[in-house]
Amino acid sequence: MAQASTAMIQSLRFNPKNLSTPQTLLPSPSLLPGSNGWCNSAVSVKFLERSNNKGSIFTATRSPVRASVATAEMLPKAPEEIVLQPITEISGTVKLPGSKSVSNRILLLAALSQGTTVVENLLNSDDVRYMLGALRTLGLRVEEDGSIQQATVEGSGGLFPASNETKDEIQLFLGNAGTAMRPLTAAVVAAGGNARYVLDGVPRMRERPIGDLVLGLKQLGADVDCFLGTNCPPVRVNGKGGLPGGKVRLTLYLEFGKC
Repeated sequence: MAQASTAMIQSLRFNPKNLSTPQTLLPSPSLLPGSNGWCNSAVSVKFLERSNNKGSIFTATRSPVRASVATAEMLPKAPEEIVLQPITEISGTVKLPGSKSVSNRILLLAALSQGTTVVENLLNSDDVRYMLGALRTLGLRVEEDGSIQQATVEGSGGLFPASNETKDEIQLFLGNAGTAMRPLTAAVVAAGGNARYVLDGVPRMRERPIGDLVLGLKQLGADVDCFLGTNCPPVRVNGKGGLPGGKVRLTLYLEFGKC
C-alpha cells in the first residue's frame, strides 16, 4: 500500500466559489510524490484559507485513502511445489477427427461402387464439402448428416449418371480442394462416359501443378488437357466411354521434409 506523507503540500491558489471542504481528489503528479511523481491512490484534502491582496491562498493537508491497486502483500501466496501422482491406468473412448484425404477417397470409392455405402466420421472441411457437391453434380444420390458426421452414398456402378442425363459440358468447381481435384480428374476419365467435363477452382487452385497426372492419363489413352497451358487447372476431359489403358512413364520425385 502506498505510504502517504503527513507533510504539508505546497500552497495552491484557487477560485473558491464552488469549493467545499474537505474533498477527496485524485491528485496530480505534483501533489503526490513518488518515483514518477504518481501513484494509484486518492487523498482527502482539507483547505485552510488565508487572504491577501492577490486573492485567497489555500494551504492543503492530506490523509491517505485506501489504494485502488492490490499490492504483493495482499495477493495469496503460490504453493511452493505441485506434486503430480503417476498414472497407473487409463480407460475411456477417444474419437479422433477424420482425415480429409481419407474422407474424400472413401466418398469417391463409394460413388464408383455398387449399392449403398454409409461413411462415418467424415471430417467437416472445405475439401470434403467440395467432394460431396461434385458427386451430386455427377448425378449421384448423396445424403449427409453433419450432426453425426455421416454421409450415405448410392453407388453408380462405375458410370456417373450425369453422363447420360446431359449433353452439355459438366462443370465441377472444387475450390482449393486438391484432395478432390486430382482423384476426380482420373475418375471422370474412367467413369464419365462420353460426356465433357471441366474441373476448375479458385485462383489459388490454378497455381497448383497437375501436369504429371494429366500426362499419365494421356498415356493411358485419355483425352484430357490443362487447356490454359500452365500444367495447372482448369482441366478439360472429353470422355471416351472409359480408359483404354496402356503403359505409363512418369518422372520420379523425392521430397524430404525438414527434421
